[in-house]
Amino acid sequence: MRRSDPLLEYTITFLEMTSPPGAPPPPPSGAGGLALIRAKEPPRRWFLHLYQSVGAGHEWTDWLRADPAELDAFLQNPSVALYSLILDGWSGGFFVLDWRVEGVCDLAYFGLAPEAQGRGLARWLLAEALRAGWEGRGMRRMTVQTNTLDHPRALPLYQRGGFTPYAQETRRRAARQANETGETHLPKA
Repeated sequence: MRRSDPLLEYTITFLEMTSPPGAPPPPPSGAGGLALIRAKEPPRRWFLHLYQSVGAGHEWTDWLRADPAELDAFLQNPSVALYSLILDGWSGGFFVLDWRVEGVCDLAYFGLAPEAQGRGLARWLLAEALRAGWEGRGMRRMTVQTNTLDHPRALPLYQRGGFTPYAQETRRRAARQANETGETHLPKA
């Protein structure tokens, strides 16, 4: 199906947390084969695999359009950390923490692949991201943003995790476009 309007309007909600939450919950029962691994110098292709696995259905396209050198610089920055959620040997989700602003950790990316959803993992993974984020030196604040194109449970999850909204902004962007077979691709710039 083709979209008649290639621009999508969406609302971004900016959230913050100014003190660490309590201890993270244990992994969900029956979550055998679960591992959370911090990547050392992750290659661009691994990040893009995770980014597309989680974000393909939510218009995550920014890094697909970006200069590869810009993405490499982001991923290789010592103040940025990528964590991969592995479920029974396959990538089930990820998060990225960004401490490039002194005293602040931004939860830059967070999500589960569709095959990992509905297993009770999101709350646990968010708690692990918060625990890791607050371990940074001199931490005063954690931030995250979500938008109306993201999973509909993202905003409530962040709020239950302890984040509070502090601003909203409406924007428009080019949408993925579907061809006659329903496959999506990025519009030509």
